[in-house]
Amino acid sequence: MNKTKASKKRIAITSVALVAVGGGAAFAYWTSTGSGVGSAQAGDAVPFTVTSSAAIGGPLTPGGPSQSVAFDVTNPGTGAQRLNNVIVTVAEADGTVWNDAPGCTAADYTVSAATFTAGDLAAKGTTTGSVTITMNNTNANQDPCKNATVPLYFAAN
Repeated sequence: MNKTKASKKRIAITSVALVAVGGGAAFAYWTSTGSGVGSAQAGDAVPFTVTSSAAIGGPLTPGGPSQSVAFDVTNPGTGAQRLNNVIVTVAEADGTVWNDAPGCTAADYTVSAATFTAGDLAAKGTTTGSVTITMNNTNANQDPCKNATVPLYFAAN
C-alpha cells in the first residue's frame, strides 16, 4: 500500500507541475500596432462689436473743453477672444477719411488713447472704456468746423 500511495503522490505532484508549466504555455497572443485619423472643426475669430454712447461735455471749440465718449466692446463669439487694443480716430463709419465738413478735417481734433481693460473677453462678454476728444487750436480759421458732427471710428483688435 505504501508503494501505491507513493505512486499516487508522485503522479499528483507531476500532474500539478505539468499543469503549472503547461498552463503558462497554453496562453498565446498576437502583437499588433495600429493608427487612425479623426478631426474636429475649430471655429474662427468673430469680429468684436463696438457701441458708443453720446459724448458728454461742452461743445468742442478751438482749444476749448473736451468731450468724453464711453464705449462697449462685446465678443459675440462662442469662445473667449483676446482684446488687445481699441483705437479711436476721427473718421467715417467705414474708417475712411472724414470729409463731411469741407474745410474741417480730422487734423482739427485730437482723440485720446482709449482706456479699457485688455485681456480675454469671454463669449458674449462685454468690457467698457472711454476716450476724450478735443478740438485743436490750429491758429487758422476753423469756421468750417462750426456745428460739425465729428464722427469717431472704433477699431477693436
